[in-house]
Amino acid sequence: MSQTDLITAQALADALDLSVETIWRYTRNNKIPYVTLGERQYRYNLKEVVAALTGARVREKAPEYISSPKKFTYQDYLELPEDPGYRYEVLSGQLVKEPSPIVVHQRICRELEYFLLVYFRQTDPLGEIFFAPLDVTLGDFTVVQPDILYISGGQKDIIKEARIDGAPLLAVEVISESSRRKDRLRKRRIYQEAGIRHYWLVDPYEKTMECLALREGEYVLTASGMDKETVTHPDFPDLNIPLAELWRD
Repeated sequence: MSQTDLITAQALADALDLSVETIWRYTRNNKIPYVTLGERQYRYNLKEVVAALTGARVREKAPEYISSPKKFTYQDYLELPEDPGYRYEVLSGQLVKEPSPIVVHQRICRELEYFLLVYFRQTDPLGEIFFAPLDVTLGDFTVVQPDILYISGGQKDIIKEARIDGAPLLAVEVISESSRRKDRLRKRRIYQEAGIRHYWLVDPYEKTMECLALREGEYVLTASGMDKETVTHPDFPDLNIPLAELWRD
């Protein structure tokens, strides 16, 4: 292999849309091939790394952004035909078709839901935890299905018969490899503009949890953790989420 085919950890992270910390973790655990140039100097071949990761786990299909001459509305969304194995969202008028989650995604949702249910039943008995699939409408041109959402006891008026019509206090997305950019960029912007006070991102591949909160109209990172750390949140006293319980490995 020529050295011209080798790239740095930062370049590899950018190419795979991962953090550098994840690349270092994969390197330490020998999950990806690498070349040592000197003490703590590692280089990678992108094709070989992609092949190694592809063989190591199930690769999910990427979301399909469906073009249309007009902006999709909630009514248009309701008229979509059933499509087993897929779910739809409308992001600022654009229809997005995405495959149903895989098992690891559902397992993490189940464990996190448990911690939130126990906590909010004690701290806000009138509040409710919901999970996908459940439509959340944020205006006429946005229909989302957060993996987990929390409606506080003071927000009961946004709970309708067939959907949540308005901004929940908390929305959680468990990131898939295919949805990373959608969750981190498009949904973050949409949730921020809609006034969802708390947005949490759980990444099973990087084994990270990031808790964003609205501060003067902008999301800021207020709590985070990785691997087997326990996440505590300044806005939710006594809520402790041991991440090792989410990964279960």
